[in-house]
Amino acid sequence: MELVSLEQSKNRLKFELKGEDHSFCNILKKELWHDKNVEISGYMVEPSLVSQPVFTVQVKSGEAKKAVLDAADRLKKLTKDLREQFKSL
Repeated sequence: MELVSLEQSKNRLKFELKGEDHSFCNILKKELWHDKNVEISGYMVEPSLVSQPVFTVQVKSGEAKKAVLDAADRLKKLTKDLREQFKSL
């Protein structure tokens, strides 16, 4: 995965997620919606075989970058918990 910053301000962040598809983008988008400060969380993929997802996050307060980092931490914990449960099967 490679991130390319397209737009960045305190409360808005727009970035390209090179090498990712709808699977990862959907889970990140949904996890961001768990943050009460997030106003916009979504992505777009142009209809082309070579286009990359462009993600937009906007927050009411705080920093958009921190919202994405917090969501990534929550996803990391979730996948760790899932992994531990599968080990115990």
